[in-house]
Amino acid sequence: MLSEKLFRRDGAAKVAEFYRHAFGATLVHMVPVDEKGRTMHIHLHINGSSIMLSDPYPEYGQPLQNPQGYSLQLVVDDIDTRWKRALDAGAEVVMPVELMFWGDRPGQLRDPFGVIWAMNAPAT
Repeated sequence: MLSEKLFRRDGAAKVAEFYRHAFGATLVHMVPVDEKGRTMHIHLHINGSSIMLSDPYPEYGQPLQNPQGYSLQLVVDDIDTRWKRALDAGAEVVMPVELMFWGDRPGQLRDPFGVIWAMNAPAT
């Protein structure tokens, strides 16, 4: 099993709230904020998978750079409903959902924090 952990300078709690609205994330656990207003750990479930979030803690050697070189993918049966939900929450279209020659319907969105989310409805 592989779980992603995203370090967000935008505020991990703010990101978690967006993911709740856009992707139907449910909160599993959240460490209370510290005296500087940072959250060390948030655990979410999205579409049956786990994703972790944290505010940066440079004093613990966690460098923070802008998102680059990755995307997150959601494989869903109801892409039209999920796509609209993400757009309504504030995501922007990178690549619209299209029917591809192999039968899948993929598309890509960018969340307000710069992360690319690929959605795909597999061929039936």
